[in-house]
Amino acid sequence: TPRARLLPLEVPTQVCRAVGARTSFTVVEEATPRLNRCELYVPGTQEKIIPKAAKSKADVVVMDLEDSVASTQKETARKNVIKALKEVDFGSKTVAVRINGLYSHHMYRDVVDIIEQGGERCDVFIIPMVGNAKDVYMADALTSQVESFVGRKKRLGFGLIIEATMGMMNVDEIAAASKRNESLHFGVADYAASTKSRTTNIGGPNPNYGVLTDKVGDEPRDFFWGDPWHYAMSRIVVAARANGLRPIDGPFGDIADPDGYRAQCQRGSVLGMDGKWAIHPSQVAIANEVFSPSEQEVDRARRILEAMAKAEREGLGAVSLDGKLIDIASIKQAEAIVKKNEAIEARK
Repeated sequence: TPRARLLPLEVPTQVCRAVGARTSFTVVEEATPRLNRCELYVPGTQEKIIPKAAKSKADVVVMDLEDSVASTQKETARKNVIKALKEVDFGSKTVAVRINGLYSHHMYRDVVDIIEQGGERCDVFIIPMVGNAKDVYMADALTSQVESFVGRKKRLGFGLIIEATMGMMNVDEIAAASKRNESLHFGVADYAASTKSRTTNIGGPNPNYGVLTDKVGDEPRDFFWGDPWHYAMSRIVVAARANGLRPIDGPFGDIADPDGYRAQCQRGSVLGMDGKWAIHPSQVAIANEVFSPSEQEVDRARRILEAMAKAEREGLGAVSLDGKLIDIASIKQAEAIVKKNEAIEARK
């Protein structure tokens, strides 16, 4: 796979951590590191809103040319995005453009015009409706051709949206399909349509999806809601992490329900997601908060690293901290927390 390679038999632990997470004899190299707690989506037709998004606290600004743009407005949106790439100050943010899908004749023009006319500011193409590795190969080939033609210095990365049953079935090959790949995203709305789920909501739970406790005499029975998207999200997390990519949760449609959005962020964070989409500015602060390690988490992570460094000097593989066992696996978890906190502090 693009980011997998073998190590010599005798390799020090610190070397393994330096090149990537060693899960077997194969080492997975991480994609380009970026803060990705919140991705704020802005329709390409909303020219006046793009500068406001650039000043927001979102880690990533995504200018959209796909679903939020009517078919009659595709050319106008593309011109607006190109203008913004050349004129708007995005600071240190990651700047992405969601291009139209490979099923659309607008896609090739998006790729060509943005690379040829938009300068170097775009960091990532978000590619919707990815179904298999061949889709990624096609987008990679076209992007590479145009980059070569204009002599682009910065290689564009890919964020791939898994939002249909074919994409979910082929998520492993998709994740490994290109060295441009940086992230996998869960597109819940189209995924629900693809599976023919009985919902019209964009993300969130469903009151009919749950379990009823067993009947015990005449005692009242409890109904516990379940999460209909748990499998899909977990599947994306595994495929992404196994290939050194960032797993990102998609949209939550009820912008009037900040508590619901927070709950979805917390669920994704626990599962291993790096961040979540925001489709309204009010969601940005919530995503940033939930996907940032707390002061307590950072403090404990640093104490774990100190304790394990002491244990290594004493020839121990595992020790107790605050009455809980920690070992080499704890180092990886703690390092990830500290590293993310350092990235957040550097952004301030």
